[in-house]
Amino acid sequence: MIALLKAVHILALSLWCAGLLAMPIVLQVYGRREEVRTQAGFSEFRLLMHAAYTRIVTPAAIIAIAAGTGLIFAVGLTQPWLVAKLVAVAGMVLVHAWLGHLTVEASEGRGTYRMPHAILAAPASVLCMGVVLYLVLAKPDLYPWIDSLPRFMTTPQDRSLPAALVPI
Repeated sequence: MIALLKAVHILALSLWCAGLLAMPIVLQVYGRREEVRTQAGFSEFRLLMHAAYTRIVTPAAIIAIAAGTGLIFAVGLTQPWLVAKLVAVAGMVLVHAWLGHLTVEASEGRGTYRMPHAILAAPASVLCMGVVLYLVLAKPDLYPWIDSLPRFMTTPQDRSLPAALVPI
């Protein structure tokens, strides 16, 4: 079961990471071509970006995160490097969401939206992917770093949550 979860996780993660690298390039290069200014070119660009985001990259992200969550529970991991990895994965999710926003704006705001350089998402993706890869392969001992944190960040404060944060 664990081997199957790992295989699904790695395959989906590979597809998701490829999409996080390819989509900024497509938005930057293909989306600014002269052919996109025609109706046929714009329709092709819109279909390409929409299909890539909704039918390939997003499902791969969901499957990668679900399989990774299943692995955490199946193996019973509670190491600090895993928490750091989840922070890096959250960074990948933020880049993914930003690319979705750019895709919608580029597709729906034809000529009215001044898109920022989507290629900026590529270094952010590479940084998050590199951190995830390092943490998973090296599994570094983060306890010395945790011990260097101020005491108030590592011990309970014996206080209740504010009422505004309690959902019930």
